[in-house]
Amino acid sequence: MFSMKHNPKLPARWLFVCAAALVASHAWGQTSPAPSTSGTQKAQGVLLDRIVAVVNGDVILESDVDEERRYEEIQPYREAGTFSRDKAIQRLVDRDLILQQAELQPEDKVSDEELNAQLATLRKDIPACKQYNCQSDAGWQKYLGDHGFTVEEFNERWRQRMELLKFIEVRFRAGITISDDQIKTYYEKTMLPEYAKRDVTPPKLETISKRIEEVLLQQQVGSLLQDWLKSLRAQGSVRIMTPGEVTP
Repeated sequence: MFSMKHNPKLPARWLFVCAAALVASHAWGQTSPAPSTSGTQKAQGVLLDRIVAVVNGDVILESDVDEERRYEEIQPYREAGTFSRDKAIQRLVDRDLILQQAELQPEDKVSDEELNAQLATLRKDIPACKQYNCQSDAGWQKYLGDHGFTVEEFNERWRQRMELLKFIEVRFRAGITISDDQIKTYYEKTMLPEYAKRDVTPPKLETISKRIEEVLLQQQVGSLLQDWLKSLRAQGSVRIMTPGEVTP
């Protein structure tokens, strides 16, 4: 049985579409009467959405994949034309697994001030925002609207992103320490060769050590996160549907 429990982190629209998809999934292959003079003509049922994955009873829909595509287009540092549907589904599965675990922990809410500060930076960093004048509320609303989001929907999506990052940081980062030797090794073996390739004078180690430490922290958090997600997949029930497959 699929779970459609209310998740305050997700928009109410998601729950509605999810319910509609479940109703539609039972109607696939069936027909419904359509007005006609003979009364014998049938019209195929309309497919409202399609389930692409089931994660511990929670469903991921084709509309979620489309939303992920539109959301990715807004990311400021993404390469154009790099969207992959399969990778998007994997990201949605991972996000659902993390959300399910986050619900078991005390919530670390993101304040409106924190959200607005990040959004203000985002509106400056997105290259396409220049032509929309995203610094104005009207320009930002137009930019989001052209990508299929209302301001409220996007704010909720970005707040959820921030809350997930907080959850990941609290869970994994606290136990990680980066030594001076690790920082020095990264500087000498990774950074200096890159500066040499570009024929640019490198900054001194003491001026950039904090940034190197942050990079190494993120790498270790990412590695721990991937191992954790593999464990969650193995312990739980994750099913990705093949094209044309009907959910039992």
